[in-house]
Amino acid sequence: MSAALESVLEATMGSLFRSEEMTLCQLFLQSEAAYACVSELGELGLVQFRDLNPDVNAFQRKFVNEVRRCDEMERKLRYLEKEIKKDGIPMLDTGENPEAPQPREMIDLEATFEKLENELREVNQNAEALKRNFLELTELKHILRKTQVFFDEQEHAGLNSTESMTRALISDDNIARQTALGPVQLGYVQPANRRAKYLSCVPCVRVYSFVAGVILRERIPAFERMLWRACRGNVFLRQAEIETPLEDPSTGDQVFKSVFIIFFQGDQLKTRVKKICEGFRATLYPCPEAPADRREMAMGVMTRIEDLNTVLGQTQDHRHRVLVAAAKNIKNWFIKVRKIKAIYHTLNLFNLDVTQKCLIAECWVPVLDIETIQQALRRGTERSGSSVPPILNRMETFEDPPTYNRTNKFTKGFQALIDAYGVASYREMNPAPYTIITFPFLFAVMFGDLGHGMLMFAFAAWMVLKEKPLAAQKTDNEIWNIFFGGRYIIFLMGLFSMYTGLIYNDVFSKSLNLFGSHWEIRNLTSKDVLDNGVLPINPTWDYVGHPYPFGMDPIWQLAENKIIFLNSYKMKISIIFGIIHMLFGVVVGLFNHLYFKRRLNIICEFIPQILFLIFLFFYMTILMFIKWIKYAAPHPINNPDVTTSSFCAPSVLITFINMVLFKSPEEKDTEGTKKNPCDPWMYGGQNGLQMLLVLVALLCIPWMLFAKPFMMMQERKKKHMQLNTHNTENGDLDGSGAVQAQGQVQGGHKEEEEDMAEVMIHQGIHTIEYVLGSVSHTASYLRLWALSLAHAQLSEVLWNMVLRNGLTQGGGLGGIILWALFAFWATMTVAILVLMEGLSAFLHTLRLHWVEFQSKFYLGQGYSFTPFSFEILLETAQATSEAAD
Repeated sequence: MSAALESVLEATMGSLFRSEEMTLCQLFLQSEAAYACVSELGELGLVQFRDLNPDVNAFQRKFVNEVRRCDEMERKLRYLEKEIKKDGIPMLDTGENPEAPQPREMIDLEATFEKLENELREVNQNAEALKRNFLELTELKHILRKTQVFFDEQEHAGLNSTESMTRALISDDNIARQTALGPVQLGYVQPANRRAKYLSCVPCVRVYSFVAGVILRERIPAFERMLWRACRGNVFLRQAEIETPLEDPSTGDQVFKSVFIIFFQGDQLKTRVKKICEGFRATLYPCPEAPADRREMAMGVMTRIEDLNTVLGQTQDHRHRVLVAAAKNIKNWFIKVRKIKAIYHTLNLFNLDVTQKCLIAECWVPVLDIETIQQALRRGTERSGSSVPPILNRMETFEDPPTYNRTNKFTKGFQALIDAYGVASYREMNPAPYTIITFPFLFAVMFGDLGHGMLMFAFAAWMVLKEKPLAAQKTDNEIWNIFFGGRYIIFLMGLFSMYTGLIYNDVFSKSLNLFGSHWEIRNLTSKDVLDNGVLPINPTWDYVGHPYPFGMDPIWQLAENKIIFLNSYKMKISIIFGIIHMLFGVVVGLFNHLYFKRRLNIICEFIPQILFLIFLFFYMTILMFIKWIKYAAPHPINNPDVTTSSFCAPSVLITFINMVLFKSPEEKDTEGTKKNPCDPWMYGGQNGLQMLLVLVALLCIPWMLFAKPFMMMQERKKKHMQLNTHNTENGDLDGSGAVQAQGQVQGGHKEEEEDMAEVMIHQGIHTIEYVLGSVSHTASYLRLWALSLAHAQLSEVLWNMVLRNGLTQGGGLGGIILWALFAFWATMTVAILVLMEGLSAFLHTLRLHWVEFQSKFYLGQGYSFTPFSFEILLETAQATSEAAD
């Protein structure tokens, strides 16, 4: 019992720090139970199926007809969804997740969708025909009204239509423009050399014909030019705009049109005019010349329009009822159809046995979930009514299994950061658990401000508290989705930034006086302080001697040498954090070597790497701590010894450079000068120890470069010697066996030389990358100091240049100015110091983890575990449909 508990505990803890243990299984399913079993596995989402028919065309697989039926049903549902959205009807989303229907239920679903689609298409066709008829009657109504105005003008002038047209055509004006309510819009006349002939035979002129119609308003200018050129000016055109837009029955768009009437003489011009109207897609309508006939036609048109309005209303009501009924179930229908389609897609990955009664599948499954998967298979068998239980057998394989890291809503964001660099190799140490702490902490070192961190923390806390309603409001806004997906990352970054802001004692570039200052000005009067404003702090006279309880003393906010002090402090802690972070990465690599039993890597890589990093760079951090502990500001009471004062404190950087160059501090003194009374060494025996550390660190370089290839060669020679001995003992008496063994050894030796060359090249690259990277990566962590300094200075500049000016104003005008300046300051604080600076610090923190930390142990050459899961498939389909909309 205890052994079983220990194994389970080990497996659970192992899955937290490295990927789940996976196994390849072979699954045997009866044909009648396969659908139900795959449905249960889809609900479970813990099985990744392999395609056993990679060379079979998608259209030649067993269940291709069922997939096509699902595609057709999905097309019909998309058509219904489009019509529902067009009418603005809300689609009911109850959040239910219905199970996949049984195969026999597909027929009922197909019949339902077919009925709805046909009914809706019929209603749409009828509505379109009615709208087209309504449009024609409306256009005819406008034609009768507009042309009536024109004929009424001629009657008031005492002329009939024929006489008016004759006079218009023989007038001296080439183009007479007039609207239907006023002047003629456009008149085209005969050429001047033919006017005398027309004037001499005006009494004999035949009656002029005319056509009336409707055309799009934007086509009128081109329509006029074409009539003039094609008819050589022998037509008379009048047009008037229709004020209200008309609905296009095909597209449903609102269009503006104009009424026109064209007068002409002869059948030839009539044919030409009609062709031009047809080319410009103008619609011609019959228009009687007699006023009584026009009046009678207008009354009939109005009656028919009223009847059409009634019928159109009833048609729209029927369409609305059909769509409302469909909107109640369309979400569930989509889920059901997509699940059916996914099941048949998965079944197409299976193989059929020779009896055609059993389906065979291969799948990757987590070892811890095998029992859960077997229970799901049993449920599927019971649902299908099959009497033959499914069989799940574990298989041996040399393939690399997929990488599966269990996540929840908290760890999902951090795991996404790691996977964005590269999916971990199978059972490789997962950096995500460590990143949960180190990522927000390193971010906070660069973004350390209590006020800005509080803003970030409040925004993330709101997203966390309103998680469910915000998740239900699905949106395609990518920026919002990124923020919401990383809400827990932002939450921790804000929380850690508040902590480091307290350490820096920085709140919107100001300090909190929580414990009072531990400095006092002893040699200056109040007048001196008021006159100078900002003074440098001298620890010799001004420091009381008691350390501040937590964080920075607020007096540094007023000091002139604040930047000098903070620069030294932040630079040193950046180096300390960076070296500890890299050391931790090298130690994590040891766990990879131990798990995969790479004894050679431990001896030839881990040990020299850790020694090189500790003996050089970690020793530098130890010097920083020694300097902080041993040396203090000179003080007549607290620190009277000059040798332990800051005056005698050696520079850590210069000491480190001298250490690498094997140079002692005394060499800096020139001949004839008095020696510095200060001790150049921080502790006794420092010079000898430093030389030893540098020598060991230098020896680690050839150790990393040559040890592994040499030991591999020795092992291979040992194996080949054993092989040669075995072949000699078992060789033929005539020596043929010995010759054959010798040939094998020679051939193998050539292959080994190629392999060893690759090993040497790889080891050389790895050694150079590690040695040079240790220097560059250590310097890279100085970005913690640089961005922290930049953030603090930007915050201070914004305060001094904006808000401080508003605080100096008094009176009512000062309140208005302060209100305006505060709004501007708050906007710039959020936009620049929180958003832009936060994004910059986030990207730099991401680089520190990807390059400086993970390069010490993380390969990231695996591939993700992609299980057959209805939840993932539905989320992907939903995101795709929203993107398409």
